[in-house]
Amino acid sequence: MEQNSAGQDPSNLAGMSAAGAKEYILGFITTLKLTEKGIRSLEDEAAKWKGRIDLARSRGADDLLAEAEKEAESVNIKLAALQEEEAALRAQISAMRRQVPGLAARERSIDADLLEQELLMALGRTEEESDTERAFRKLEKDGATDEALEALKSKLKESAP
Repeated sequence: MEQNSAGQDPSNLAGMSAAGAKEYILGFITTLKLTEKGIRSLEDEAAKWKGRIDLARSRGADDLLAEAEKEAESVNIKLAALQEEEAALRAQISAMRRQVPGLAARERSIDADLLEQELLMALGRTEEESDTERAFRKLEKDGATDEALEALKSKLKESAP
């Protein structure tokens, strides 16, 4: 499973690929399913001890009643902890699922160089032609500048007394 590079918050998927994030979320879903199974098991256990409390109470077996209440309380504490864990896992999974579309969108970002090449190809030009054209334009521009400078110098010489 891909590690969460975000650090402390396990529900922050920043820096993960969409596929890696889905795999990471699947791990949380697996844990959630195991937690749900544990809750069902503890609910059955709690019901069993509640029945034993009622039985001990109806028979007047105070020593068994105290033991049954102690066991029932222990099971209920474990059950409450698992129910809190289940709620936290559901919240984390929900938060992570909301991030996956954004991760997938970042993977589809546009490569500017590739886009430029595709546009040049669509125009029937290659990058070399474009570089060559730019070099000639620069030379032509420099030549025109040199000609203008020479013309200005000659005018200044003619107008000088």
